[in-house]
Amino acid sequence: MPIRLLIVDDHSVVRKGIRTLLEDETDIQIVGEATDGDEAIELIPTLKPDVLLLDITMPRLSGIEVTKVVAKQYPRVRILIFSMHHNPDYVLNAVQNGAAGYLLKDTTEEEILRAVRTVVTGELYYPPTASSIIIKQLVIPKAAVQAKAAAPHTSTVQPGSVWHKITSREAQILNCLIEGLSSPEIAKRFDISPNTVANQRASIIRKAGVKNTLELVRLALKDSRG
Repeated sequence: MPIRLLIVDDHSVVRKGIRTLLEDETDIQIVGEATDGDEAIELIPTLKPDVLLLDITMPRLSGIEVTKVVAKQYPRVRILIFSMHHNPDYVLNAVQNGAAGYLLKDTTEEEILRAVRTVVTGELYYPPTASSIIIKQLVIPKAAVQAKAAAPHTSTVQPGSVWHKITSREAQILNCLIEGLSSPEIAKRFDISPNTVANQRASIIRKAGVKNTLELVRLALKDSRG
């Protein structure tokens, strides 16, 4: 069955643009549009969407307020924030209140499709820029960052940990991910291309047996503490 998508944005141009981008996808059905948060919540019982593509700044109820309500009343509905704001407060509020993903409005059609198809499976979709904010603010306490620096080289690291499964360069990349650095920032630090960083990150994730960067960081911190 196709993914049932409800578009929620107070700008008609944005709604029309999203519809134009996605309406030809055979696995996605746009079941409706809402112009504000109140209307979105009213439409959910009738339209039964699988995913809300949801703006943050809207009249009446904001996207964050909608996220709170939907996460509590309709937990099966996945919320994908679609915002023009690359602001740490917005990203953190979104994830803390139950959003499954966060996209900027200048993202590509391919990434929108990938995000919709990812969150509907129950997974999270936060691109590197948003992930770095989450990692810095939510995943890593300052004390853990300080302890992490020496951890991979101490005897407290168990033989089966992720640190023993990766190369020395991958360990450097992993340390940078734990610091919350983005791929461009890591690339600049080691004078390599962002694509190389992305490939190495994918290799580490595969070796660790996790699904995404957030899970990788949590596992690496757990392993480093022994």
